[in-house]
Amino acid sequence: MTVQKKFDVAPPEGDRHTNGGMRHGHSWMMVACCIPMLVIAIVLVATGIAGVGFIFIAVMCTVMMAMMMGAMDHGGDKT
Repeated sequence: MTVQKKFDVAPPEGDRHTNGGMRHGHSWMMVACCIPMLVIAIVLVATGIAGVGFIFIAVMCTVMMAMMMGAMDHGGDKT
């Protein structure tokens, strides 16, 4: 059985400046994935199936996701 090793290689100089924008866009995309959860929470509260606290939990989940994505270190240079 052959084991193939993977080496970390720095991206070419041209890619370093574009990765920051891509990561930023990815963070917003991850937060946008919370929108269906928020819509479902609003519908459940509006129909009386769930209490108002359910919306609070859904909003706090979205806020935590935004904070987590904003605080993540994606391993790239900050230059």
